[in-house]
Amino acid sequence: MQAPFQTLPEFRELLLRMPQTDRQAAQAATDRNGQLTKPPGALGRLEDLAVWYAGWRGNPQPLITAPQVVIFAGNHGICAQGVSVFPPEVTVQMVANFEHGGAAINQLSKTFGARMDVHALSLDTPTADFTQCPAMTEDEVIVALQTGWNAVDSQSDLLVTGEMGIGNTTAAAAVAAAVLGGDAADWTGRGTGVDDAGLARKTDVVARGLALHRPVDALQALRCLGGRELAAMAGAIAAARHHRIPVILDGFICCAAAAVLEKTQTGALDHTVAGHLSAEGAHQRLLDALGKQPLLNLGLRLGEGSGAALAIGVLKGAIACHSGMATFAEAGVSGA
Repeated sequence: MQAPFQTLPEFRELLLRMPQTDRQAAQAATDRNGQLTKPPGALGRLEDLAVWYAGWRGNPQPLITAPQVVIFAGNHGICAQGVSVFPPEVTVQMVANFEHGGAAINQLSKTFGARMDVHALSLDTPTADFTQCPAMTEDEVIVALQTGWNAVDSQSDLLVTGEMGIGNTTAAAAVAAAVLGGDAADWTGRGTGVDDAGLARKTDVVARGLALHRPVDALQALRCLGGRELAAMAGAIAAARHHRIPVILDGFICCAAAAVLEKTQTGALDHTVAGHLSAEGAHQRLLDALGKQPLLNLGLRLGEGSGAALAIGVLKGAIACHSGMATFAEAGVSGA
């Protein structure tokens, strides 16, 4: 299915009409959970995750058999200002590494049985320097949103979106600040490991971008301050909602993209859970703003969708217990 929008107003309108969770399936899953051979609440958050997943899939006893990991790559004009320790050509090189199966996300996707797809978005044409002008035209941001939307396999039953793009923690910090409020310093972190001078440069770049473009609404913040890969992740997360596919959010960059959807339409992220807490300093602040509690906290800061892909195992475990365990009646065990 091709993306059913051609403009940002059409995309905004689409977010208003997204499907909701199936309350009957969720209630049936809750009822089943109360009959399983365990004390009530003994599996903690796994029980809540199973009911949440069942509601979005419309099946009180679901399985996860076709997870999809999609990586989007983009380049950023702000790299010319020294915001990263790596040069922009690393984006192209890492895309090749993804395609040849050599990255961490390849191993995690394989481990948890996920199909993995990679989409490089106009790497030879970086976004504009957002301290001088908007990062993208409306046509460019629409193409990126459509790429994300079209990348989602409607037959998948779980989605992880990841990214690759030298300089994209700077873009994500600017988007987060514009969408959620606060100063540049509240949102700007060390990314791939810049030193104190590099952090100061990044913070200054974000501050100048905000001064030029704020205030704007969330979708315009994505256009003016974001990147193609951030827009593609937002498009993919929205498409997953359209297809009733639950989503595991990755780290700071993914959540900044997702925040655009939530601020455009409250509840737009109800079909998502946070896979992990990134070591990027402002990620906790971002999760708090989104009302998301991470499933894992392992000090990861790689990106690529790696933390969310690792959390596929947690969600698979939740669903396996919920759908595979016997009830007290089936097992012939006396209930409380």
